[in-house]
Amino acid sequence: MPVQPLSQKEIEDRLAELPGWSLDGDRIAGSYRLASHFAATAMVVHIAQVQEELDHHSDLTLGYNTVSLTVNTHTVGGITERDFELARRVAELAPGHGAS
Repeated sequence: MPVQPLSQKEIEDRLAELPGWSLDGDRIAGSYRLASHFAATAMVVHIAQVQEELDHHSDLTLGYNTVSLTVNTHTVGGITERDFELARRVAELAPGHGAS
């Protein structure tokens, strides 16, 4: 079965379960603050590993002590369950890096 974009209601319901994530146009977005640049870099590497496992990649930005992501499924031009799976995995790993 091909990947299908989620409805606005489905997106809102899933975002309600992901504190710190929001809708940003045709993408979902999350941002994390960390204690240092090194901690933020380590989190980026961990996110990259998860993206490879899922074979689904976000736009990932490293700041001095911040990590930001925006994600959608380019092939369907919208937000899918795959995007939320990636967001959930990132939200689960963030506390282990001391992210807030």
